[in-house]
Amino acid sequence: MKKIYNTPGFLKKLVILPSLFIAVISINSCSNDFLDQPAYNSSDTESVFNSLETADMFVQGCYRGLVPTEIYYQLGAGDTVTHSAEDGSTNNSKYNICNYQYDAYTPNTVTGIYAAMYACIERTNIAISRLGQMSASAKRDALLGEVKAIRAFCYYNLIRVYGDVPAVWQPLEEMDPNDPNTLYPKRTSRDEIYDRIIADIQESVDSMPSAAQVGTTERLSKTAVNALLARISLYAAGYSLRWNLNGGGAAMMSRRSDNNRVQQLYQIADNACASIINSGTNSLVQGQGGKSGFEYLWFNFCQRNFGAVNTEMLWQIAEYGANTNSAFGVYAHPGSRGGTYGSRKALQFMLPSYYLSFNQGDTRRDVSCTSYSIYFLNNGAATDKWVDVGTTYSCIMPGKFRLGWCVEPQAADARNVNIPILRYSDVLLMYAETQNYLHSGPTAAANAALMQVRTRAGIGTLQPPSGQDAFEKAIVQERKWEFAGEFNLRTDLIRMNRLTSEINETKQAMKNLSNRSGEFANTPIYRLYKYHQNAQIYGDPFLAVTYIDLTDPAEIAVVQNVPTNSADYAAYQTALANIATAHGQTVSAGDKWYPANMFQAYTSTFNGNARKAVGFTGGFNALQIGNIIYTKPTGSFENGGTYPNWIEGGGDGLFYGFVPNKTELLPFAAASAGHPLVDNPNLTQLPGY
Repeated sequence: MKKIYNTPGFLKKLVILPSLFIAVISINSCSNDFLDQPAYNSSDTESVFNSLETADMFVQGCYRGLVPTEIYYQLGAGDTVTHSAEDGSTNNSKYNICNYQYDAYTPNTVTGIYAAMYACIERTNIAISRLGQMSASAKRDALLGEVKAIRAFCYYNLIRVYGDVPAVWQPLEEMDPNDPNTLYPKRTSRDEIYDRIIADIQESVDSMPSAAQVGTTERLSKTAVNALLARISLYAAGYSLRWNLNGGGAAMMSRRSDNNRVQQLYQIADNACASIINSGTNSLVQGQGGKSGFEYLWFNFCQRNFGAVNTEMLWQIAEYGANTNSAFGVYAHPGSRGGTYGSRKALQFMLPSYYLSFNQGDTRRDVSCTSYSIYFLNNGAATDKWVDVGTTYSCIMPGKFRLGWCVEPQAADARNVNIPILRYSDVLLMYAETQNYLHSGPTAAANAALMQVRTRAGIGTLQPPSGQDAFEKAIVQERKWEFAGEFNLRTDLIRMNRLTSEINETKQAMKNLSNRSGEFANTPIYRLYKYHQNAQIYGDPFLAVTYIDLTDPAEIAVVQNVPTNSADYAAYQTALANIATAHGQTVSAGDKWYPANMFQAYTSTFNGNARKAVGFTGGFNALQIGNIIYTKPTGSFENGGTYPNWIEGGGDGLFYGFVPNKTELLPFAAASAGHPLVDNPNLTQLPGY
């Protein structure tokens, strides 16, 4: 066995290599200087794989780092649902990447996913090699299948971000240091990689234990691996940005050229989904205790009450404890200022066109989106009151992983929120998609799968369309309603070749909303929020602030007349209470209401004065979300007759960097960016960069 780590000059070459190998080396030492690292000793892994018990521990360690920060921090937005919200200007890497403004020569691309995935691939390669040398047994075969699925997940993440990437199937210690491809690997056709990892899963999935045998959805089971097989097969069969790896020609969105293989891949996905559905062991979580099924699912998920959700949650990444928490839960939430939850700033927000897209009665909207944020009433003293304060259209925030639903964290950046990867609703929608494709239109089985998801959401009366394209478009929309904030929608739109059309439709929808035209012509301007104090306890089941959309001119005239003298507040509250009563609300003694102009900025004079009428004083015009959003209006009228620049602006409007047949994939970072990936003469750059 070649020990390439001890080869003279090898570590010096590593310094200029892509982080493919640098990341792998770094897991064996805490040293900051690669040249000072101790030589890698193959006996380390030999001792680990002397028994199935320690081999099992090694395989469990392969789950670490599977979802690096950039997957949700950088690529969890820009999907026409979730958008970036940062402080300062719109010229920051998160906002640029959200809007498809990439640059290989600045930090405006992603690098951490590349490094993290290859570090994990090296660990899985070690495990696959060593497990292959152990005596065959049910346990050994299950571990081998598990680690092959983990490796497949890593390659899936790499390909959907970068396209064709280097394929490494052996541990470094088994590779020839004199082979130029070891030090300077070339891009490998994504089709070749996809076919290899799909075959790996197909060969090993039957060796995997059932979910009941595994006992936790934090590890892969046969059901979860089948779901992963379906997802990867759909990506392998779907559209992606392709170009000639041998040079020449532009990149174009297309499927692989072998249509027979495309059909096979759809059939593989179809069979994998059917096996899960037909097993009868999984189902969508249904409502209990006054909660809808969707609310019950995510509340219990955040509470770590996994027994209540594991019929639907097929695979989640464990994130619990001081050393294993990711930053996932820190980015997507309603924001909080002080109090029990501390000061947490939301770094993403939901496009109002998405918030307003839900059908009436769809219980997913107020789970996935929050039209409130947590802020103190006065100045945040220990005796202060904290309020779930109603927001405007420019600051609707993510809600699935809200602070109040979670268990108490150990620290501000340790939320203890697991990362959801695969759900049964995904299986149902993938099955509806494969049936539609394979039969050139929706089958009864496709309709039934889609309707299960819609019925759980409370919109079972919304019947599926007929026709292949119309049904696929319905699947696209259903995936948006169902999977907001689960960081797959962006690349789902790409594989379905819907990104360009969805971006264009969203840009137009936001202009229509800004102008109050088209589908938004009758969208109410004024909303009457009920004053609601936040309980300031973890596990608070609070869902949404009660509100009334106002359309009656007489009622609007009343709410517009916000007093500026505190002596007039009582009479104003009486008038607002009368409006609430007229809309069927029960008004008790002490209840308070305040209006919001939803098209103005949260910080507008009118909205600020309206909140003063219920007691807001110090800090009443601030929120815990990036100020490039909540300080801006949504309406063009409210912006002096022009679109707000976050909707349509010179260089920073929605999706301003998107270029079809270019920005569907991200470039490798050039050396000058400070995170060099393209310092390998054999690793070609994405065309156009």
